[in-house]
Amino acid sequence: MSDTEHQSMDPAPDDTPDLEPGGGVAPGDTPPDTPQTSGLSHQQPERTKNFPAGGVGALVGIGLLVVVMIVIVVGIIVMMV
Repeated sequence: MSDTEHQSMDPAPDDTPDLEPGGGVAPGDTPPDTPQTSGLSHQQPERTKNFPAGGVGALVGIGLLVVVMIVIVVGIIVMMV
């Protein structure tokens, strides 16, 4: 691509309205049709406040394992005495 072709593709700063020296745009001069990037792009699923059944099962299972281990340790200590 030649230098003259490249220059014709770039916008002319002298012809661009509300362009400040250095190429910046004054606050409030942004076009209103500029796409917004804030917010969610998809509908988010509703959050539940219930603890999942799998989590309850895991906690119960761990609790049972702890109780069984305590019983075994106490049994071993009693047999040693």
